[in-house]
Amino acid sequence: MLIAAILLLFITIYNKYMLLFIISSSIKKTRKEVTSKGSGGMEVILSSLENTQDLQTTLNILAILNELLTVGGGRRTGVFVSKGGTAILLQMLVSSSKNPPANEELMLHIHTLLVKVGPKDRKFGVKSRLNGALNVTLNLVKHNLQNHKLLLPCLQVLRVYSSNLVNAVSLGKSGALEIMFEIIGPFSKKSTTLMKYVVLTSITAVLCVCSSGMNARRAVDRGYLPTLLSIYQDWHRHDTRHRHVVIRKSILACIKNLTNIKLGRKAFIDANGMRILYNTSTIYNCDVLQECLAVRTLDPLNDDDIETDIKKLRPIQVNTRPFDELRAYEYFCREFSEIFELHRPIIIPTTPSSLGPQNRRPLREDLVTPRPDESPLELDSISISKRPEGTADHDLVCSLGRLVVDGGVNGGSVDGLQDEGGEQAVLEVPDTAALLPLHDPDLYLEMVKSTRSVPAYTEVAYPDYFGHVALNLREPILERVYGVQRMKIFQDIERLIHSSDILDKVVYDLDNQSCPVTDNGESLKFNSKFESGNLRKAIQVRKFEYDLILNSDINSNHYHQWFYFEVSNMRPGVRYRFNIINCEKSNSQFNYGMQVLMYSVQDAINGSPHWVRTGSDICYYKNHFSRSSIAAGGQKGKSYFTLTFTVTFQHKDDVCYFAYHYPYTYSMLKMHLQKLSALRTAQIYYRQDDLCETLGGNSCPLLTITAMPESSSNDHISQFRSRPVVFLSARVHPGETNSSWVMKGTLEFLMSCSPQAQSLRESYIFKIIPMLNPDGVINGNHRCSLSGEDLNRQWQSPNAELHPTIYHAKSLLQYLRATGRTPLVFCDYHGHSRKKNVFMYGCSIKETVWQTNANTSTCDLQEDLGYRTLPKLLSQMAPVFSLSSCSFVVERSKEATARVVVWREIGVQRSYTMESTLCGCDQGKYKGLQIGTSELEEMGAQFCLALLRLRRYTSPLELQNHNSHLLDTENDLIDTRGIPNITSTTTYVLEEDEAAFLEEVDYSAESNDENDPDLEPDLQDNLALLDPSSDSEFSRQDSVN
Repeated sequence: MLIAAILLLFITIYNKYMLLFIISSSIKKTRKEVTSKGSGGMEVILSSLENTQDLQTTLNILAILNELLTVGGGRRTGVFVSKGGTAILLQMLVSSSKNPPANEELMLHIHTLLVKVGPKDRKFGVKSRLNGALNVTLNLVKHNLQNHKLLLPCLQVLRVYSSNLVNAVSLGKSGALEIMFEIIGPFSKKSTTLMKYVVLTSITAVLCVCSSGMNARRAVDRGYLPTLLSIYQDWHRHDTRHRHVVIRKSILACIKNLTNIKLGRKAFIDANGMRILYNTSTIYNCDVLQECLAVRTLDPLNDDDIETDIKKLRPIQVNTRPFDELRAYEYFCREFSEIFELHRPIIIPTTPSSLGPQNRRPLREDLVTPRPDESPLELDSISISKRPEGTADHDLVCSLGRLVVDGGVNGGSVDGLQDEGGEQAVLEVPDTAALLPLHDPDLYLEMVKSTRSVPAYTEVAYPDYFGHVALNLREPILERVYGVQRMKIFQDIERLIHSSDILDKVVYDLDNQSCPVTDNGESLKFNSKFESGNLRKAIQVRKFEYDLILNSDINSNHYHQWFYFEVSNMRPGVRYRFNIINCEKSNSQFNYGMQVLMYSVQDAINGSPHWVRTGSDICYYKNHFSRSSIAAGGQKGKSYFTLTFTVTFQHKDDVCYFAYHYPYTYSMLKMHLQKLSALRTAQIYYRQDDLCETLGGNSCPLLTITAMPESSSNDHISQFRSRPVVFLSARVHPGETNSSWVMKGTLEFLMSCSPQAQSLRESYIFKIIPMLNPDGVINGNHRCSLSGEDLNRQWQSPNAELHPTIYHAKSLLQYLRATGRTPLVFCDYHGHSRKKNVFMYGCSIKETVWQTNANTSTCDLQEDLGYRTLPKLLSQMAPVFSLSSCSFVVERSKEATARVVVWREIGVQRSYTMESTLCGCDQGKYKGLQIGTSELEEMGAQFCLALLRLRRYTSPLELQNHNSHLLDTENDLIDTRGIPNITSTTTYVLEEDEAAFLEEVDYSAESNDENDPDLEPDLQDNLALLDPSSDSEFSRQDSVN
């Protein structure tokens, strides 16, 4: 017997050390060989584990596996799963539990391994359920509530089990919730360090178990929510030194999970949870309180995206329309067939005619006829006088009424300006003619008369009438105080807790024209019934706080973002809070330093007609107003967002205007174009046509700008007609007013008398549509036209009736291509609400394919990289331009945009969208500053200068040097291919790329960090290019390297 026992012991020790030797030898060979395909190392270990009957050997193998998987990482765990390791562990767990009591050390090893393996095995939930492991682990937890060493891995495995919905329901039925709430207990000083992890893990398990609505309801029905609130209060009361914040935060996370269902929110309110968490207000309570606010539904207001199909990325080589259909667009290209007689001055007519009388759109009376309750006011003629700056009567603004145009769209005379008593007021117009050569108040009123709007606006906003003079001072990006967002949320929560303090008084309502306007001086007065105005309703919630509701785009239930409204009857020195409560975008630059814009009429009369950035305590966050299924496109539960800001007015009874960005109306465009045409000289070819009429009966201007031929000789005429075409457009999205200011800078430069402008006109023929969506601009839309559609998603198949501006713009481009005059550059000016700086989106087959890591060799993708030249030039010349923010990837969701369609169907290699920030810059000489109209206009001028340089790189004399530049660029692209998570010129640019704000809030939009791009040198030198007296443009050595 003794000999047999010795032999058995020897065999056991031998087996143990032989196994250790095998594993050790394999590890010494290389750990990779053990788990590589074709190697039997992992199979040997698993086979030994499955076949051994000795407990100690089993424990040794499990310990070795634990070390192996801990060091090996995800790849080694994946090999373990692929070899059937998960099933072996689960079978061992179940078989060991059949002979109670189970060995504690064995259970600890198995569950520790399952915690590592479970997340890597996609079928772990199914395997665990089929093997019967769920109840085994749950019973271990039930019988080891005081054994924290074993309890912790068991709870972690329960969490992994519960990631499968069926498992979660099964665990709930088996009493998992009851067991978890036995673990979560009141405050205790015993074993608090270990308790942190146990409670944290148990809470996580509860969250997973409650992931099914059935389990959440079960927890609420059994009264666990008041229990959690009581436990949280106990921990909060005793944890005065904040040593156990992890435990408190975990309890709050569990409460939040239970309040995801309607029944849980009701139980939370009934248990006085709002007041409990508000009184214990910590930073972690924000999510729960925000989730549990009574949900109110606002009525509707009247890498997978990257294209991978190479065929769709290649240009279409066939004409999509017969040339006979396109021949009518020859009318807009008369410069190519015009006979020039240059012995006398040539005046190119500016004609309002379109494609011909047969193609002009009839006016839609149902859209432009005033409503019965909106008849124009009958006032006497306006009396206007100009006063030098700084000499205005201080009390004049007090008597200002509204500037009204009689007859609205039907013409007529300017009817006047009245105070509230009906008496005529004299409007003091600031004399800004020297500062605003393209602005004329009288001319603006004339333009307003022919502008047709759906509500038939008869009023004119003072800022549009007076004009805006850019500030000389730079306005820095606002540094937001930490905690302001949490403070605003708590103030919103106070409305529910102290509901008796809430006024809830409607003071302005477009839907109810009989809405009472108080005369006691306690409420502000609002107005938005003017061109581009947008404010639907104003509700006074506290004495100095107002909730504002915006109009959706016409014929749409979406796109609440653009606002432009008037405020009056204010008190100076009082902090007024404004909350725009139905914004839709999930994040905004208002969270990163952007301020709203305000225009004071009193300041304008006093000689300071400026839009200025204003507001403090600005933040943008998700609120408790739920979007209806109609407004959310069939999705229920989507929330609106609140933009909140606080303003202190400086003048008594001032009239102030607030706007999302610097307004630029359609009437303002018409005024500017008429003033620009007056700048035409004998050297400038300038023609204005009406491309078409919109749905609302407004004309869409089309400009042709170039230089007149030097003479009528055949050589000069031939040179004139052989100039390449540059096609520019802007303002397809009405809320992106910054694009109009950039376009204004481009137009002013093109019409200037500087040598650079003349050289540019001699290099190109410009076709420009400065406003693609006049109706949307006029009616205060944010994104759509009167058809309720985003026009920049209609370029593939535009409808001549519903999308006339896009249909005719595309037809004109198709005509240019059919006649061999495909534009050299196409650029559509836009604005971007969630990024800083100015940047471009372009189109590239290679960069799109490389971004998807597709197995396509470089030789299969022949592409000239000239599309990168213009952005590179802009990055060297324009201080606000960021090359690192540019992207040349084609996404599926953008296939119907102007940029992609013009690139694919028209064959324009240099087809771009140029995006301008609504906020400011984080690079260059404007770093840390909010952008203004002067910087936007400067960008438009710099774009022209970049085109002038581009001409040199596209001329035959420069082709050799140009191609060498492209080769260098391609090498740079190849070097960066396959490097993930970097910010480079080839990286796919997400729409939201702002770094997360320090004040972490669960509902804020996800975003990626945006690295600061390299600063380009010699930006100061480029300012000289804007000086007409400077000829440095022609003396500098050009290089894009």
